[in-house]
Amino acid sequence: TSDETEKQDKFKQFYAEFGDVLKEGLGEDQSNQERIAKLLRFATSNDDNVATSFEDYKARMKDGQKAIYYLTAESLASAKNSPQLELFKKKGIEVILMTSRVDEWAMNFIFEFDGTPLQNIAKGAVDLGDLQDEEEKKQAEQAQETLKPVIEKLKGTLSGRAKDVRISTRLVDSPACLVMGEGELSPQMVQMLKQMGQPVPETKPTLEINPSHPLIQKLETAEQFDDLAQVIFDQALLADGGQLDDPASYLKRVNALLLK
Repeated sequence: TSDETEKQDKFKQFYAEFGDVLKEGLGEDQSNQERIAKLLRFATSNDDNVATSFEDYKARMKDGQKAIYYLTAESLASAKNSPQLELFKKKGIEVILMTSRVDEWAMNFIFEFDGTPLQNIAKGAVDLGDLQDEEEKKQAEQAQETLKPVIEKLKGTLSGRAKDVRISTRLVDSPACLVMGEGELSPQMVQMLKQMGQPVPETKPTLEINPSHPLIQKLETAEQFDDLAQVIFDQALLADGGQLDDPASYLKRVNALLLK
């Protein structure tokens, strides 16, 4: 009806102005947390408009899907191009894209909606439950064994930057991505806290590698192993919204590899 459309338009205008204030309420008004969560709206991997509620998302979930999947990023473009989304795109699983500066902070206060867990796809291991192919899991386990020497060498080279290196089940096209542990800060959150002059706890991500990517396969015989390893890590960091501590060294390594 026209009344309903008018209400929706008014709410859209209100949300554009005060959406972030509502999200702050998740942490600051926990007695009304459930009511606030119902009012939140987001873009998703299927829809760029900030129009999807958790309720809408749940209604569109695939059979066998056990969680509401979401991803935080600094912009919609960054979220849509994130390596973390690749497996979800391949399987046609919708992911909520959170691109406001307050999102990651707010999501520390809410862990489920209407009985369904909320899962940040960039943290911890990806478990798609019934939607994950047994064959895919088996291939990842085999690759972990086959690429063991490369993984051990990467761990040594990147020991100051990555706490672990493992085979990824979430990548399709990209060579690598960075994964934070549950409860740890993402690279863009670290960046934001630094800009605000806040103390940032020292945390190292896990580097996940894609065994079918030519760059990763190249590592086995690469003469410039250390340079290639550092560049792969740097690119994963950039794709995740982080910033390089030493851009000059990154460019030097990339140029050396291009010349090679």
